[in-house]
Amino acid sequence: MQHRPQLFYTTAPAPCPYLPNRTERKVLTELAGPEAVALHNRLSQAGFRRSHTIAYAPVCVGCRACTPMRIPAATFAPTRTQRKIRNRHADLVVSMVPPVPTDEQFRLFEMYQAVRHADGDMAHMCWRDYVDLIANTPVETFLAEFRRPDGTLVCVSLVDRLSDGLSAVYTFYDVNDLTASWGTFSILWLIEETARMGLDHLYLGYYVPGSPKMAYKAAFGPAEIFRDGHWGLLPGLFPA
Repeated sequence: MQHRPQLFYTTAPAPCPYLPNRTERKVLTELAGPEAVALHNRLSQAGFRRSHTIAYAPVCVGCRACTPMRIPAATFAPTRTQRKIRNRHADLVVSMVPPVPTDEQFRLFEMYQAVRHADGDMAHMCWRDYVDLIANTPVETFLAEFRRPDGTLVCVSLVDRLSDGLSAVYTFYDVNDLTASWGTFSILWLIEETARMGLDHLYLGYYVPGSPKMAYKAAFGPAEIFRDGHWGLLPGLFPA
C-alpha cells in the first residue's frame, strides 16, 4: 500500500498569547487515519502538542521562547510547598474516565474561563465547542476528574496517553479558592500516575520564560526541554 505524504501547514501571523508585542506562527498537521497514534507519538516526542485532531508547534520568526517541556517521572523531586499541597488534598478522589463531556464539567469549565481567562478565546466557548475540545480526539485520551469526598468536582484534566508518557492537554478547576492550588495538585497526581503506569514522562506543553501564564511550570523539576532536535535537562531553574 502506498502511503500519502504527511502534509504540514503554517498559520498566518497572529498576536502572541503569552508575550506582549509579539506575533506567533504555528506549523500544524492533521492527526487522522490508522497512523494517527504513531504520528502523535513521534510528533509529541519532537515537541509538538495536540489540539482536537491537530498537532502543532510554534515556528515564530525571531523568537524561540516557547520551549517544549516534560517531567521525567522517576527523578521528579517535589518541593516542600508541593508536598504540603499533595498532603492537604490527600482525601481527593481521582477517577480516570473516558473523554465524554458532561454538564457538570462544563459548568466548572465556564467558571474557570470567566475568572482566569476572561480575555481569551476559550472564554467564549459554548457547549458544542466544549464537546469538541473533550471528545474530538484521534488518539488514546482520558479525563482525570478530581472530587472532594462529598463528590464535588473541583478539577478536570484532559490527558493523552503516549508510548513513553502522559501528555497534559488541558486542565481547569474550581476558582472559588485559588489558595487550594488544584492545578498544582493535578500535575503532581499526573506525575505519580505516569510512574504508576510504568511510563517515563509527563509532557507539560510549553514553558515560556517571561510569561505569567506559564510561570507555574518553573516549579516542577528536574525537567527536560526540547531544543535543537533533542531533549536535555533544564538545570538551575527549580527551587528547593
